[in-house]
Amino acid sequence: MRRRNLLGAGLLGLGGAAASFSNPGTQSSVSAPSISRNRRQLNMVTTWPKGLPGLGEAAERVAARIGAMSEGFIEVKVFAAGELVPAFESFDAVANGSADIYHGADYYWTAKSPAYPFFTAVPFGMTAQEIMGWIDFGGGQALWDELSGDFGIKPIQGANTGHQMGGWFRKEINSLDDLVGLQMRIPGQGGDVLRALGGAAKSLPGGEIYQALQTGNIDATEWVGPWNDYSLGFYREAPYYYGPGFHEPGASLAVGINRKLWDSMSASEQAVVKAACESTNHTSLGEFTYQNAVYLDILTKEHGVQLRSFPEDVVKAMAEASRDVRAAAGKDGIEKRIYESFETALASMSNWANVSDGPYYAARELGRKR
Repeated sequence: MRRRNLLGAGLLGLGGAAASFSNPGTQSSVSAPSISRNRRQLNMVTTWPKGLPGLGEAAERVAARIGAMSEGFIEVKVFAAGELVPAFESFDAVANGSADIYHGADYYWTAKSPAYPFFTAVPFGMTAQEIMGWIDFGGGQALWDELSGDFGIKPIQGANTGHQMGGWFRKEINSLDDLVGLQMRIPGQGGDVLRALGGAAKSLPGGEIYQALQTGNIDATEWVGPWNDYSLGFYREAPYYYGPGFHEPGASLAVGINRKLWDSMSASEQAVVKAACESTNHTSLGEFTYQNAVYLDILTKEHGVQLRSFPEDVVKAMAEASRDVRAAAGKDGIEKRIYESFETALASMSNWANVSDGPYYAARELGRKR
C-alpha cells in the first residue's frame, strides 16, 4: 500500500509539471490538480511607420507569435511610430516603463552609448549570418545584456533585413568630391563615415524620409532594400540607386523589453518571448532575401530605376574611414569590450567567408554565364 501511495503521489507531481511545461506562457501555482495562470497585456512601441512591410510586419509577427505560443495568456498590442510615442522615443518609453517592449534598430540609440550600432550594423561590418553568429555564439548577447541592462532593458534579436543597399541619390556619385556637402539621411556609424568624407548626415525616422527628400531637405537617403524602399516611394524623387550598402551589410533589429517586466516573468514566459523573437528573426531574413529580389525587378523594369555602384576610390575611402569610426566607438569601458569582441569575431568569420561565400558567389556567376 505504501508503495502504491508513493507511486500515485509521484504521478500526480509529474502530471502537474507536465501541465505547466505544456503551457509555456504560464505563471502557475499547482494546487491538487488545478492550475491557474496570470494573463499579461503588454504594449509594444516601434520605430517603424504604420503598415510598413518587412520591418513593421516583423513587429506584428513577434507579437502574434508570443500570443500564439502562450495560448493567449500574453497579449501584445503593437503601436507604430507616433501612435503611442514618436519613433525615436521608443527606447526611453520602455526604459521608464511607460511602454513594455520596443521593436526597432538599436543604432538609433547612439546617444545612449556609441557601442549600440554594433548590435544593429556598422560600416564594413558583419553580414546577417555573422552578426547572428557573434550575438548567439561569440559572446555578443552577454555584452548586449550588460549594455542595455544599465538602462533597464533586456534586448533580443527580433528581425534581420540581410544586406542593404547604399541608398537613393538625386545625382550620380562619380568621385569623392560628389560626397562633399551631400545632405543624406543615414544614421549610426554610416553617418559618421559620411561626415568623415565631407558630407552631412541626418537621422530621420522612416515616416519622415520621403517628405525630406521631396522638399530637398536631403539630397539622398538610405533605408533598407528594394522591398521596403519601393513601399516608401523613394524612386519617385531620386533616380539613382547605389550599392553596395557598405554601412549595413546585415542589419539586426532589436526587441527591447523593460527589465523589471522581464525579471517578473517566469522561466517559461521568458522562453516563449525568446522563441517568438528567434523565429521572427529567421523568418524575416528569408522574407527580405526573397522580396528584395522581386522588387528589384519591379523598380528597374517598371519604374526605370538606374542601378549604380560606388566608384572604387569612394569605396576605398569609405572602408578606411569605417575602421576609424568603429575604433572611435570603442575607446574604453564596456564600449571597448564590445568593440574588441566584435572585431575579433569579424576577423574570424571573414576568414571563413573568404574561402566559402565569396568564392562560391563568383563561381556561381561563372556557371550562369555559360
